[in-house]
Amino acid sequence: MLYSKIVVAYDGSEISDRALDSAIKMAKLNHFAKLEIIHVINLPSYVVGDTFYTPPAKEDGEVEFYNYTERIIDKIKEKLNPSAAVHIEVRRGSPARTILQYAEETGAALIVIGSRGMNSLGEFVLGSVSHNVVQHAKVPVLVVK
Repeated sequence: MLYSKIVVAYDGSEISDRALDSAIKMAKLNHFAKLEIIHVINLPSYVVGDTFYTPPAKEDGEVEFYNYTERIIDKIKEKLNPSAAVHIEVRRGSPARTILQYAEETGAALIVIGSRGMNSLGEFVLGSVSHNVVQHAKVPVLVVK
């Protein structure tokens, strides 16, 4: 099957590196399909009664997110051929929901995601994002181990 546009969820973890490598290979096999790489910054939210609450970020916290995101983008660029058709997107929000929304916005034909990953501050997430993406995606999802 040919995929003209592939969305790759990337968080900087070793498994997301493998997912990106797989997506790059698939793009080449699909006559250099366009890669849409998304990195989602997930600020912690809490439920207080009937309301979601996201604490305001401290200035040093914003700098930490910015620096981490810059390192992620640099890491992605190291893996890519400069002539490849690639777009890197950074968004804030719930990772699974944001990945799904981005895939729909871009008209993705395939989503590639690691089976487990890290949240935006480097803490382990136990596969809930990839599971949620698989369950709710409108296009095929390749989950890489």
